[in-house]
Amino acid sequence: MSRSVPLALAAVLGLGAAANGLFMLISPANWYFAVPGVTTTGPFNQHFVRDIGLIFLLVAMAMLAGVARPAARVPLWSAAALWLAAHALFHFWEVAVGICGKGALAQDFPAVTLPAILTAALVVWAWRDAARGSRRPNWVENASVAS
Repeated sequence: MSRSVPLALAAVLGLGAAANGLFMLISPANWYFAVPGVTTTGPFNQHFVRDIGLIFLLVAMAMLAGVARPAARVPLWSAAALWLAAHALFHFWEVAVGICGKGALAQDFPAVTLPAILTAALVVWAWRDAARGSRRPNWVENASVAS
């Protein structure tokens, strides 16, 4: 697989996390009422929304820094994937204990579960790419970065 596809996906995920995090920080009440399903999870809490906004900005920085820094890609993307997976599993738990209805899983899938799955897949790709890179001469890595 060409490196451009996973790197573009990581950039899109990073930019999406940045947009979400900034929205949460700049206008937490508007974010709370704009995102489908959020109002059913509990009352608005500006502090909590902004806390999670900061986490989304950290995820964004990890994803985007991993695009730019191949040597740091696996740990950066792994950290992002760990939080995104925990966040998605928490949403599943909320359904399991009755906090949210089963319809929440489908509603949350594009913004919660899918990014977690895609980021985990990117970690596997980055790990394999790093392993392949350790067997390549340096000039091959330098040539692929320059193109």
